[in-house]
Amino acid sequence: MGIKILGTGSYLPKKVVTNDDIAKSLDTTDEWIYSHTGIHSRHVAGDGESTATMAAEAARQAMAAAGAEPGDIGLIVLATSTPDYNPFPSTACMVQAMLGCENAGAFDLQAACAGFVYALEQARGFVNFYPDKKALVIGSESLTRILDWTDRASCILFGDGAGAVVLGNDEAPGVASAKTAAHTILGADGKGAHFITRTGGCKNALPFTPMGIPAKAEPERPELVLMGHDVFAFAVRTLSKVARDLCEKLGTTPESLDRVFAHQANGRIIEAVARRMKLPLSKFWLNLETTANTSAASIPISLDQAVRAGELSEGMKIVMVGFGAGLTYAGTYCAWPNL
Repeated sequence: MGIKILGTGSYLPKKVVTNDDIAKSLDTTDEWIYSHTGIHSRHVAGDGESTATMAAEAARQAMAAAGAEPGDIGLIVLATSTPDYNPFPSTACMVQAMLGCENAGAFDLQAACAGFVYALEQARGFVNFYPDKKALVIGSESLTRILDWTDRASCILFGDGAGAVVLGNDEAPGVASAKTAAHTILGADGKGAHFITRTGGCKNALPFTPMGIPAKAEPERPELVLMGHDVFAFAVRTLSKVARDLCEKLGTTPESLDRVFAHQANGRIIEAVARRMKLPLSKFWLNLETTANTSAASIPISLDQAVRAGELSEGMKIVMVGFGAGLTYAGTYCAWPNL
């Protein structure tokens, strides 16, 4: 009884860019990239593909797995840092139209790589109070569209893709929240906002002509800034703490976990988290060797892969935990598939 993940889905573009492909134009090698990141290749959105189209395809798979029709969906929450338009219309609204979910509200949520867990919590609140409705939670990113492919420090890290889940509730309104409030931690540390940034946006006003009429200025090329060492330290410290705090709130220990679905940012980060938590690396789902960092999409892609591989079964104790630009962090503990 209660709020459950009823179905999962994911989508990865067919185009694959390997480390050897990158090495053709950059001073690097597959061995160097893999030793520093745990990544061998990544999927790259092709012509006609975007954050919206990938999100819609992952959502269709999740709805099919859940046996949900478009009319069953009451809310669509799309976690992304790479919307089709900036800043509007929301990509979630485009996905709503693609899926034909005419009864659903839809909005984008931006909490960077922690966005999926943030979005999951938003949707859980919705289905808690509207148990006759289902919610669609999606993480979708086309990160390769915003990269500087001459910057070895950042371009090797990211890939494109989407993952989705459908949530449903079989309890009366308000019942589930009292039982599951301690299962999620959402947090932020704005002091580290400068650790991961992308320039652009509306911070600065457009120049004006002498007559006071806004001039159409040539936009500056946005720049991705990544302070890798600071991010690494924050990620290892925060991911392990969130996972431990979740277990402590529920009167259990990390050793009792069956699986940890950590944001797939960097293989070395996940290895360091496993050591810090004194858990075998085998408890951590790893797929970034072939997907790279897909930001808000990484956790739902991992969930769907685990479900379809038969490695995530009912009752397994899992933690989903992520961190991202902001800085943001979030984690959810559940006995699969109950939230």
